[in-house]
Amino acid sequence: MTNDERPIFRPLDVRGITLRNRIVMSPMTRSGSPGGIPSGRMDAYYRRRAEHGVGLIVTEGIGIDHGTALGTGSMGEGDVPELHGEAALARWREIVAGVHDAGGIIFPQLWHQGPIRSHFTGPRADLPSARPSGLWGPAGSVGTALTPYLEQVMPPTQPMTDEDIADVIAGYARSARNARETGFDGIAIHGAHGYLPDAFFWHETNRRDDRWGGPSLRERARFGAELVKAVRAEVGELPIMFRFSQWKLQDYDARLAETPAELEQLLGALADAGVDIFDASTRYYHHKAFAGSPLTLAGWTRKLTGRLTMAVGGIGLDKELKNSFAGEVGTVDNVPDVERRIEAGEFDLVGVGRSLLADPAWAEKVRSGEPFLPFHPRVFADIV
Repeated sequence: MTNDERPIFRPLDVRGITLRNRIVMSPMTRSGSPGGIPSGRMDAYYRRRAEHGVGLIVTEGIGIDHGTALGTGSMGEGDVPELHGEAALARWREIVAGVHDAGGIIFPQLWHQGPIRSHFTGPRADLPSARPSGLWGPAGSVGTALTPYLEQVMPPTQPMTDEDIADVIAGYARSARNARETGFDGIAIHGAHGYLPDAFFWHETNRRDDRWGGPSLRERARFGAELVKAVRAEVGELPIMFRFSQWKLQDYDARLAETPAELEQLLGALADAGVDIFDASTRYYHHKAFAGSPLTLAGWTRKLTGRLTMAVGGIGLDKELKNSFAGEVGTVDNVPDVERRIEAGEFDLVGVGRSLLADPAWAEKVRSGEPFLPFHPRVFADIV
């Protein structure tokens, strides 16, 4: 089998856009955008991965346009990029053009931190954080949060009103329109890890008894489905990718769905709303999702929805993200297993994060058989 015939290097079509292979650069926060405007280093950062053969680039999370008098502000992080305002949009046009010149495809990841945002921080420090039921999450769970942060975010706040919810959905739509007009090839929505859409999905943070909540995942999926519909109305035929997860930053052991039937309630609503690609975010791509079946979360997603699905979690490395901050992370060549699963139809794409941070030429090394570079935490501190 030649390299071009290998499953990971086969092209893939989605809504008229052809990805040259199945390798996706996963979204990774880089904090290189002072005032929300991408810095000069960002052009080379994204273009370099495209030049070295990545099939699809999903940008770091970009704060949605949600900071009106009625809104609550989407971001608490410093130097996170935005997708509104002429200065930021001009920079994104340059970045997108550079990726296209290198033969790449690029989606922006629309991000609202929701409960994870520390109150009264970020670009709209005058505004509290958005929480479906005023809850951050359960105390005493396994996560990465430090005590000073927890002391700030644990006290309950006011639940979002219908007006707040409508305002956020409109913010997603405006950002999606800006992305289309800026030249992006599709849209990615961050709906995982305890951030805002996920906070509506998770029973620990959504205790509402109105149309935005309820005991079933299908009921709690309404917010996500409505924002996908709003995005679809703005972007027309551009592909929409949606990231979801079982685990949360508040609780690494959390589970949205205990059974495939519950998972189908959530994913079915999102698929019906217009999602083309599901990004099944897991800490280890190969772990089975439910007892009694060897299928992974990505595999179950593909089986239940029939939509294109991406697996992510530990590709090329021997430790998950949580264990990446203490020291060097060694490499492992699990690409043959990834290709076996693609060939079997378990999933269609593979998201690569830290490996591509450590080495922009990672995709070429898969093709050539060269050894991968290990990952070191210092890579988080720079944009290369």
